[in-house]
Amino acid sequence: MELGNGTRVNEFVFLGLTQSEDMSLVLFLFLCSVYVTTLLGNLLIVAAVTWEARLHVPMYLLLRNLAVLDICFSSITAPKVLVDLLSRKKTISYTNCMTQIFFFHLLGGADIFSLSVMAFDRYVAISRPLHYVTIMSGGRCVALIAVSWLGGFIHSIVQVSLLLPLPFCGPNVLDTFYCDVPQVLKLACTDTFILELLMISNNGLVTTLWFLFLLVSYAVILMMLRSQGGEAGRKAVSTCTSHVAVVTLHFVPCIYVYARPFTALPSDKAISVTFTVISPLLNPLIYTLRNQEMKSAIRRLKKRLMSSEGT
Repeated sequence: MELGNGTRVNEFVFLGLTQSEDMSLVLFLFLCSVYVTTLLGNLLIVAAVTWEARLHVPMYLLLRNLAVLDICFSSITAPKVLVDLLSRKKTISYTNCMTQIFFFHLLGGADIFSLSVMAFDRYVAISRPLHYVTIMSGGRCVALIAVSWLGGFIHSIVQVSLLLPLPFCGPNVLDTFYCDVPQVLKLACTDTFILELLMISNNGLVTTLWFLFLLVSYAVILMMLRSQGGEAGRKAVSTCTSHVAVVTLHFVPCIYVYARPFTALPSDKAISVTFTVISPLLNPLIYTLRNQEMKSAIRRLKKRLMSSEGT
């Protein structure tokens, strides 16, 4: 604690995922393997799309952007929780806590906007196939990616700007393993009821409505695909179902965390682990296992790397 106009918290203490040393080691090994696999899987997608010329189309450029976001998003929380699992004292400074919240919502928001752009891309490809190349040109694809990041930035600025003016004078214990709005807001030394309602509407309500909108959009797309037969139709259905799976994995934990009163529940930590660590791993698995072009590109990349090593 430090003295100023009254007392002010200069660090927060995490209770972490468990208080058991044996369980901490088990969780460390599990989460470390998940994090490393997440990095390798998403880096593989980035490398395959970058080096494979035939994948330089909007759908795969958007997938590469999502992989970059997943790498960054998982890296906001995973390294810290891995260190804390092996530490007796689990603390984070006030400044680093606010920084973590900023980047958490920046990348999380950009993730959601990127999934929306991917849904738009599939809609245009299926409903306007003859105009797809014109509508989703390379320049427009890059612009939509930039808008996704800008949307995440604006969303994050709103979150942090609402938290920074709040006084934190104690207690400073967070029953979690990373800093986020619901837990930190509860520690403020002032009435936060109105602010909590504002954040629930800003995060939870908007996320819920956006999720329903995307589900309806993909339902419309799948209905359009019913009239298409052959290999192209089956490939489009496979792509859209993969997108629906990833959208669900992103949005359902978000809705659970942000679309309800900020009170702790027994399942919070399990949902948070799924949200911050597991979900970024499942994205590359879903896209690569269900996408023949991506699997072929990865095999060609592997052959290229092996041949370059042999020379």
